[in-house]
Amino acid sequence: MSEEISTKQMETTPEAGELTTLLQQEFPQAVTGFHVHRGDETVTIEKAVLEPVCRFLRDDSRCTFEIMMDLTAVDYLEQSKETRFEVVYHFKSLTHGHRLRLKVRLAEDECEIASIHHLWKAVDWYERECFDMFGINFVGHPNLKRILMYDEFDGHPLRKDYPIDKQQPLMELKEIDERYVYGRHA
Repeated sequence: MSEEISTKQMETTPEAGELTTLLQQEFPQAVTGFHVHRGDETVTIEKAVLEPVCRFLRDDSRCTFEIMMDLTAVDYLEQSKETRFEVVYHFKSLTHGHRLRLKVRLAEDECEIASIHHLWKAVDWYERECFDMFGINFVGHPNLKRILMYDEFDGHPLRKDYPIDKQQPLMELKEIDERYVYGRHA
């Protein structure tokens, strides 16, 4: 896999893809690194410009990313990186037939980032999952609560410092007042 190219090398490196070049032109101070692997571009940006960059990627006719396919995080706890977390967004343009991976680095003590749920509806649950599993706070999210773990679950299980032998409190099953029957008539 190709290595990420630092900001200093960006100006002279011909490896920058079309989308990377476009983001460098539109947000010159925001792009901190990039790489291309098998035609898919990965761009690392500053946390402060996530929302404007995502809006540009969705609305600009040269990009037209209709689909935000996935959102996840990476925990670099034991890898001696200056930032512990990296939030990774995967976008797909059906119009142009290309993909883009967007990365934003987060320090452990500032483990929050702006929510982009208002740009793509699918982001709502992806941000909740990332919050639940990694403890990353998405500022401005309308309903940021656990989605996979139960409310009383202590900690975030995909963090590398989560104790593997931790015992969680046992909870009684909660009664459900009303059930929705999907496409079936009883």
